[in-house]
Amino acid sequence: MKSTLIMAFLAVAVAGFTLATKDHDSPEDKIKLAKSARLEPQAILVADSSSGKPIDLQALADHIQAAAPSAVLSDPPSKPANGTAPDAIAQTSQQQAQPQSMQPSAQQTNPAQAADNQPKVDESALRYFASRGDKARLQAEISRLQTLYPNWTPPADPLAIPRNSDKQLEAMWQLYSEGRYAEVRKAIADRQTTESGWQPPADLLERLDIAEARTRLVNASDLKQYQTVIDIGARTPSLLTCSDIDVLWRVAEAFIRTDRAARGQDAYKYILKTCTNPQERLATIQKAAALLPYQPMQDLLSLEKPDGNGGREFDSIRTDLARRFVAQGNDDPKLTVSQDYLSQVERVARSQGLASDDALLGWYDLRRGNYPDAEQWFKAAHEKEDSATISQGLALVLIADRKPQEAEDAMYKWRNESKDAMATYLAATANLMALQPPASLSEDVLGRIAAEVVKQKYVPTAQQFGWFARSMNQPQAAARWFETALRWKPDDEPSAYGLAITRNQLNDRVGVAEVQRLWADRSQRIAVLGEPAPRTPTSEPLPSPNQTLQPAPQTLPQTTMQQGEPQNLQPMASQVAPQPPVTQPYVNAEPPVQRVAPVRRAPSPNYAEPETRARVATRSTRHAAGCNTTVNARLLTPASALSRGWCLMNLNRPMEAVEAFDVALSNTDPKSREEAAYGQSLAYLRAGLANNAAVAATKAPMNHQRAAELQVAILADRALSAFEGKRYHETLLYLDQRAQLQQERVDLMVLRGYCYLNLKMYDDAERIFTAVAATGSRDGSRGLRDLQLTLHPPRGEY
Repeated sequence: MKSTLIMAFLAVAVAGFTLATKDHDSPEDKIKLAKSARLEPQAILVADSSSGKPIDLQALADHIQAAAPSAVLSDPPSKPANGTAPDAIAQTSQQQAQPQSMQPSAQQTNPAQAADNQPKVDESALRYFASRGDKARLQAEISRLQTLYPNWTPPADPLAIPRNSDKQLEAMWQLYSEGRYAEVRKAIADRQTTESGWQPPADLLERLDIAEARTRLVNASDLKQYQTVIDIGARTPSLLTCSDIDVLWRVAEAFIRTDRAARGQDAYKYILKTCTNPQERLATIQKAAALLPYQPMQDLLSLEKPDGNGGREFDSIRTDLARRFVAQGNDDPKLTVSQDYLSQVERVARSQGLASDDALLGWYDLRRGNYPDAEQWFKAAHEKEDSATISQGLALVLIADRKPQEAEDAMYKWRNESKDAMATYLAATANLMALQPPASLSEDVLGRIAAEVVKQKYVPTAQQFGWFARSMNQPQAAARWFETALRWKPDDEPSAYGLAITRNQLNDRVGVAEVQRLWADRSQRIAVLGEPAPRTPTSEPLPSPNQTLQPAPQTLPQTTMQQGEPQNLQPMASQVAPQPPVTQPYVNAEPPVQRVAPVRRAPSPNYAEPETRARVATRSTRHAAGCNTTVNARLLTPASALSRGWCLMNLNRPMEAVEAFDVALSNTDPKSREEAAYGQSLAYLRAGLANNAAVAATKAPMNHQRAAELQVAILADRALSAFEGKRYHETLLYLDQRAQLQQERVDLMVLRGYCYLNLKMYDDAERIFTAVAATGSRDGSRGLRDLQLTLHPPRGEY
């Protein structure tokens, strides 16, 4: 009797909490997965609508049990490994949660009456799935019926269950098993029309609702509608079991994609604590590693189990995980990766001899300022493979080690490979021109550096050219370089100071006065230029008779300047490479006289200084129009910020444009908000941040054309990322989704071909590479050659 009362009380409590949370505002709270000993691991923590805190059903059961220690709670029926649907548990609780007056006591009910009152179990689905040999669905149906009817015992032979004499119902079950849910609905409606009063089995309707919910969830996940995924999961918790691991993966990803990584981590933990299929557990770790950062992954890996052969169940992907974690350390210099992972990558780098592993370790050391080890790894990688990324890493190490001339030489041929490659090359040029004493550079090197600086309108190196020209005793050329740097970036104070002292050296008093007029309130040293002050000599002493003489002055190369704007240093180069030092050799009002012994040198052609269209002294205002000056976007109105954002995009300054568009998003005008969201998405894409672009695209409604354009770009970027992560099936999925929106480009066709090649789908790979080669692309011919080498490796190779 007491046990019966305890069970009834527990059922009422569970049903009450379940009903209280049906209209909760945060559907993700309904999907929080937790382990409950009495209600099985698949039970879900529900939330109390009054306090908003999760309620642990296990703690509730323990509390009730402690209040009546003499009561014995009956254990739930044994549950198969694939789990119990959480909604089935809720249904059982609601069935038990009836007033005591309506429940017959043990003394009032005899065994015969109990048998008569036992609800009839519909076992037609069991026999159907057994007859089809569908073991997975058969086991799931047994689990569901055990939860709904605790006293029910599954038949030893489901095939012995009498065949359903209702042929029409049998046909409906067949349509259901084939996934033709719309046809099942139609068959039910047609029969209800022809047979008045006929009702389909509740089991069929329930399973049909769940199956259709799963279809909607999968479609929403494929379309990246992650909030819809969470909402459907909240309304259909019976989907969240080990019997349908793909749904759990999709819900976990939806949480992470909507900035609720802790919830996504809980979902992965639930799988690793509950589900037992080895392949699914391994795939769970792989999927989690692609979405979660380093530390949460360590929490998941702590749930690893022995494999039964003396190893661990995730040993087969340990090296890939180590590479991924080291790569995350490259992205975040504050992240300290375990030495075990670093050692593992070092071992495979030495044993397998892959340049990518050497480069991975080189980037890790570089980001932490460990330049000697970084240089060692990058040089080892460079010997194996001279690529843009490896040369870029090596160049950054050489810059940090004050070897910019070697860095410039290493990066010159790769400078146009990417924005980061160009940023690294320009950083090398700025550091090279800033060396003291000045480097001895050939005319060819000076010429190519000057040409690239003018083409990219790169202010730091242009400024350093001015100081370099002064050190070579060429003040006219120095003045032109300083003027050029100021035209590209009017608020560059070091260039303005260099121009002032150079004009002062040339006795251009009017020009000096104009610079002072423009800069007096922004630069103290420009304002006091020419005023008497105690001076400390900064010139080098005259060489002694036995001292090696300084080389003769070098002549600057001829360049053609065009009106333009400055271009910011790219983030990676600015963060990793040291900033170009501002070399100011002359800090007094007038420069010291350089005394250099005459040295004979071979005649060289005369080069003109860089030309400018307007002198700084002729400018009538201190602030240039447009967006060529540095302005805090937060101080602008939304309309002004929107205009500035597009202006910055035209100047290829995407990260500054992102800030401007962010301010413009506060505009109340829907059209302006759409323009701002669209612009911010494009800015993120230009900066190579596809995930940020996807988020920005959701900040305001967009028309179909713009949404499709952004979707195409984002899918292409994600396909490339998946391919780099060796997730070839995922790459093909992204490419297929993109191909539905836009015809596939040749480079993406090549990517598809190599996916087929890596997946050993050789016929498909040959078809793609042949089509690409027919367009005249060398990549297609290279792909066919790689395919032949794979199918017919040379003798002696394994």
